[in-house]
Amino acid sequence: MERVFPRESEEGNVEYKLKLAYVSEGRLEELASQLRYRLAEKGGEAFYVLGVSNEGEPIGLSDEEVKVSLENLKRVAEKAGAKINVIREASGKRGKIVEVLVRRCRETLPVQVSVIAVGHADHGKTTTVGVLVTGELDDGDGAVMSKVARYKHEIQMRRTSSVAERLLGFDDEGRVVNYMLTSPLDEASVFLNSSKIVSFIDVGGHERYLRTAAKGLLSHSPDYALLIVAANAGVSQMTKEHLGIALSFRIPVFVAITKTDMVPRERVQEVLNDVIKLLKMPGVNKIPLVIEDVDDVAIAAKNMPSGRVSPIFKLSNRTGEGLDLLKTFLNLLPPRLRWKENLNKPFLLYIDEKFNVPGVGVVVSGLVLQGHVAVDDYVQLGPFRDGSFRSVRIRSIHVRKGVFADSVSAGMSAAFALSNVGYDEIEKGMVLLDKKIAPKAIRKIEAEVFVLHHPTTIKPGYECTFHIHAIRESGKFVQMSKPYLRSGDLAKALIEFRYKPVYVYPGQRFLFREAHTRGVGIILNAYS
Repeated sequence: MERVFPRESEEGNVEYKLKLAYVSEGRLEELASQLRYRLAEKGGEAFYVLGVSNEGEPIGLSDEEVKVSLENLKRVAEKAGAKINVIREASGKRGKIVEVLVRRCRETLPVQVSVIAVGHADHGKTTTVGVLVTGELDDGDGAVMSKVARYKHEIQMRRTSSVAERLLGFDDEGRVVNYMLTSPLDEASVFLNSSKIVSFIDVGGHERYLRTAAKGLLSHSPDYALLIVAANAGVSQMTKEHLGIALSFRIPVFVAITKTDMVPRERVQEVLNDVIKLLKMPGVNKIPLVIEDVDDVAIAAKNMPSGRVSPIFKLSNRTGEGLDLLKTFLNLLPPRLRWKENLNKPFLLYIDEKFNVPGVGVVVSGLVLQGHVAVDDYVQLGPFRDGSFRSVRIRSIHVRKGVFADSVSAGMSAAFALSNVGYDEIEKGMVLLDKKIAPKAIRKIEAEVFVLHHPTTIKPGYECTFHIHAIRESGKFVQMSKPYLRSGDLAKALIEFRYKPVYVYPGQRFLFREAHTRGVGIILNAYS
């Protein structure tokens, strides 16, 4: 007899079940583990075929057996953090064959706090993040960095050059979820099992990678910045520069002095004094709080959203000194940004990454800044190079790799599968917009600018790179309220984007840079 279905494979995301009758608690856990494996095989989706034997023989089920089997499969899916959806029925030898889509999802989302790790190269940003999320101490020779780095050259150079995101999850009792998992770096498992998520954005600290640092800072809208200072190197120019940029965007900062095991206590105290002096400088004006015990942690976490207090931790990623206090602080650290105020506004998202996924098609990702959007909604994409916008459909939504959602709202990072657009047509910095908005492609802005540093003077005609959220575009100073600008100057300027239009609006803050030039600004008016 010819089989309708191929023999079941132990690999892949397809599972045959003749029927699911009585399921005990012990059996429920076994089936949930099996389902988690199937879900992991194809990024969060699996297909269960009921009424078919492991050999692929289409035996079929009665209506009552279908009903009971679906109820039990629903229990299994809920145990595994997934939902079921019957997609089709067919006839078998003695009854119905039912094909079911099982998709990993989550009803209630965890509390989410985002922290960007900044500071000079080789000061231990990636290692600190890696030790926190894996629970493994470093060996002093790059062992932890090799586990969390994105690219081979980063491991070889021991220097981060890209923007990487890592999750640290806490359960209801404040325990770190990552350490209970087989793979502490599995985003989906951390997300699904946590009541609170701290999302670390790790950026390059070398001057040549400032553009990636700017991208991480602006496109992720972090709640807080973790400034890393190595005890063996101390406060550097890039330490001051990253601190200045974070403060320019009004991001509260806490500090970790790393590598305390490498130097005498006197040196740690010397660096600590330098950090305190830096935080107290005019223009910075923070209240340093050196963390010594849990009482200090509780006070610091409670006052962080105000931005006035800057806690200072002393850490060793080799010995573990100070790590428990830092983890307790992160567990208590509240979200700062008030996303609820943006829930009723029209949907807006800047695209910071794009992918061409086999079997899925074009996928884009970013942070939802306003409103909400659901699967099968139509939104506007643009501006394209000619200044136009196009209607596209949201085919599916991932809130984390392998974790699907029916909808997302302001404050959530997500990836979206899109229809009606090609991969090569999309550019980072484009937006997805509510279809009710009448968008304009902007080619000029009037802005108030502040020059953080420039080696000489800025005059009309000066060109540099502008970072506005996920946008990175070359622009020219066309007119200025002053004849020229130097470090520390504040002025109004008319800026023209050189190569392509963008979607921006008054009130947005931006960073501009070129070689050793650094500046910030706020958009006052936008012109098409």
